Amino acid sequence: MYLFGKWFPLMAEEGEGGNGGGNEGDEASRIAAAVEAAVGGLKTKNGELLGKLKAASENAARFEGIDPDAVRGILSKFANDEEAGLIAAGKLDEVLNKRTERMKAGFEKETSTERAAREAADARADKFSRRVLENGIRSEATAAGLHQYAIDDALLRAGSTFTLDDEGNPVAKEGSFGKDGNPLTLKEWFGDMKDKAPHWFPATASGSGAGHGGGNGGNTMNQAAFDALSPKERAVRMAAGLRITG
Repeated sequence: MYLFGKWFPLMAEEGEGGNGGGNEGDEASRIAAAVEAAVGGLKTKNGELLGKLKAASENAARFEGIDPDAVRGILSKFANDEEAGLIAAGKLDEVLNKRTERMKAGFEKETSTERAAREAADARADKFSRRVLENGIRSEATAAGLHQYAIDDALLRAGSTFTLDDEGNPVAKEGSFGKDGNPLTLKEWFGDMKDKAPHWFPATASGSGAGHGGGNGGNTMNQAAFDALSPKERAVRMAAGLRITG
């Protein structure tokens, strides 16, 4: 007899009468025993499965409200051995503090790098601006007939009075005005310097009366005017045969 996936042999009938009733009773007992054995195994297996299911459910209840993906994401950020050891010891706050310190140090380093880059860019911009301004001053100095040796002095003096506008043109700094009340221009400034520093201009320096002390029209200058010159200008004028008067 095949029952619950197993084969159970039965005794053959010896006849239609005689011990047939007894055989039928024995056969029923064997069938009942076989059924009980099969069902008992199933009950045992089912009990084991129910026990495992209950244990799994109780274990899952411990993680109720916790996102496994989020937990894995957090743990992945604590990858080194030191952090792993601290986490294992339950020192999560210490791990977070260490990471915060590292992030702060990285931010400060980045900020310092950016600041250095900005300062370098500003320095390059200032250098470029000075060159543009000096080129404008040189151009106007040439147009005014400035002596070559006086260029450096003119750059220094004009550089303290003029700056560049947004378009890169030399303009007077705030508070510097010309005779007409408008902002001072380089052309007007050099025109004024012909009276303030006549030695800058060859035509007036060697002309009559240019020496601020008179003379016979030669290369002369009075002591006060000579003292007002820079050391470099004095050397140049003396080399050119300047004669000090009065």
